[in-house]
Amino acid sequence: MRDVIKMMESKMTPESVERSRKMAEQEILTIRLGQLREKLGIKQDEFNNFSQTSISRLEKRKDLRISTLIDYLDNLGMGLEIKTFPKKNVKKVKEEILLRV
Repeated sequence: MRDVIKMMESKMTPESVERSRKMAEQEILTIRLGQLREKLGIKQDEFNNFSQTSISRLEKRKDLRISTLIDYLDNLGMGLEIKTFPKKNVKKVKEEILLRV
């Protein structure tokens, strides 16, 4: 599988590869949210302050507000940590936690 991805990426511009990776990460986030909820044994209609329909939509969204994500995770009894990290070799800046709730 990895070889197929490398082959496809070799035919793309670096910008297209980066754009595709970002889109994939957004898709993965929505999948992971639903998997986390299911792993915890919580049904979509068991959330406080959310309807079943809104949870269904939220788990399919590719763009979430941080406040909505915090509320969603809070209903699961989970927290959120947002970290920054240098994408390139920037020696002046290191990984840092921006938010932990």
